[in-house]
Amino acid sequence: MNSKLYNWLLFLILCFIWGSSFILMKEGLKELTAYEVAAMRMLSAGVILLPFALKGFRAIQRKDLVTIIITGLLGSFIPAILFCVAETKIDSALAGMLNALTPLFVITVGALFFKSAVQWKKLLGVLVGFSGMLLLFFSKEGSTSPGNLLYASLILVATFCYGLNVNIISHRLKHVGSLNIAAVAFVSLIIPSLLILILSGYFNHSFSDLSFIKASSASAVLGIFGTAVASILFYMLMKRAGPLFSSMVTYGIPFVAVAWGLYAGETITFFQMAGLLIILLGVYLANRH
Repeated sequence: MNSKLYNWLLFLILCFIWGSSFILMKEGLKELTAYEVAAMRMLSAGVILLPFALKGFRAIQRKDLVTIIITGLLGSFIPAILFCVAETKIDSALAGMLNALTPLFVITVGALFFKSAVQWKKLLGVLVGFSGMLLLFFSKEGSTSPGNLLYASLILVATFCYGLNVNIISHRLKHVGSLNIAAVAFVSLIIPSLLILILSGYFNHSFSDLSFIKASSASAVLGIFGTAVASILFYMLMKRAGPLFSSMVTYGIPFVAVAWGLYAGETITFFQMAGLLIILLGVYLANRH
């Protein structure tokens, strides 16, 4: 297959997988708690990546292990819980739209905590993106209620965690292979994920209940494909096409999330789509060279 065509194929697969994550969360939440869905997601990803982690633990220096575990918590565990809790009250499409703020938080966190240089173009992009976020917040009837704002704000905290995680990896773990980081980080989350499932009473459910099986399967698929497989594909794309092309996945994810939201009967307003486009414009401006 042509190299460029293969890169675009990987790109589209990633957009579809990550864009589908939000509706899978919603499916899992039909029968499971937010904590159970998040724990099942992390547990499934950890188990799938276990073979890679065996090699990763041998390759990683002991001094980097704590940092990698922290990246697992910031880049996966905490956001997974926050997204699931948020989606108990807000639509999956809105969650997917707000997720598009991640690249802007990468820039903001880098400037605030890692002394990264910020050009005026990047600052303009951040300001434009956050204006789009405000439009998203206030674009739906009832969205300004304290409850809705609180749950939507959880996604902002999650995307802030993503931004912090990316900066930690780029500043502290440049010398460690990407796949080793992902595998070790997710495998380190197996035990806390199991503890959450035990303490939440997950194993007390009836495993013959079809609705429970469907919700658990959606959560497992979310972990296997939306986390483990997608991470491997993303690192493949980065190595083949470079970070700039890979980061463009950010533009495709929200539209897949919106399509799934429409399919599931969620209401998406004109102003929400306008807010999404403004956010993506901000992302474009912030990443333009």
